[in-house]
Amino acid sequence: MYHSAILEANAAAKAPAFRELASPESCPALVLNADYTPLSYYPLSLWPWQTAIKAAFLERVDIIAEYDREIRSPSFAMKLPSVIALRQYVRPSSHPAFTRFNLFLRDRFTCQYCGVVGGELTFDHVIPRAYGGRTTWENVTTACGPCNLKKGGRTPAEAHMHLMSRPHQPHTHKLQEHGRAFPPHYLHETWRDYLYWDVELQP
Repeated sequence: MYHSAILEANAAAKAPAFRELASPESCPALVLNADYTPLSYYPLSLWPWQTAIKAAFLERVDIIAEYDREIRSPSFAMKLPSVIALRQYVRPSSHPAFTRFNLFLRDRFTCQYCGVVGGELTFDHVIPRAYGGRTTWENVTTACGPCNLKKGGRTPAEAHMHLMSRPHQPHTHKLQEHGRAFPPHYLHETWRDYLYWDVELQP
């Protein structure tokens, strides 16, 4: 920890006090793992420009591509990084965290009862908690508001509702695959090769 603090202090001393020429707030850096794949597809792994530059000065990342925009100090000018890659590989966890977001991503933001996509989604206990159902990957599914209300505190069989897919614990790589189907609203041209280079080509 002491060594890390020294690196932080040295980096702060080396990094010039930059003056913004053109607002760089809209210039995040795409963060790649050491194998040049994004740390995350959805949400996309992005760092603000300040974090990216600090990591570069600490020699924790390599700058792969840059924006045309610059930041300047009285004695220094630097283009904003648009793509950076970690120097040390971060092994992704094989089992993602059990969160509402990851649950929706597993189910492709689709109600598992009626098939509606998006909108005001909720999560539903397939086996109701009143029946001893637990809040786990295997017992929670994505449901739209109307379907959740219709099902109420009943099982799908009791409510005469059919599940499109059985709830299950996903692997991280499967969530990443699902995430590629939901690209962010903004993609800088320098990001595209790294987001889609490993997508299987269609004959």
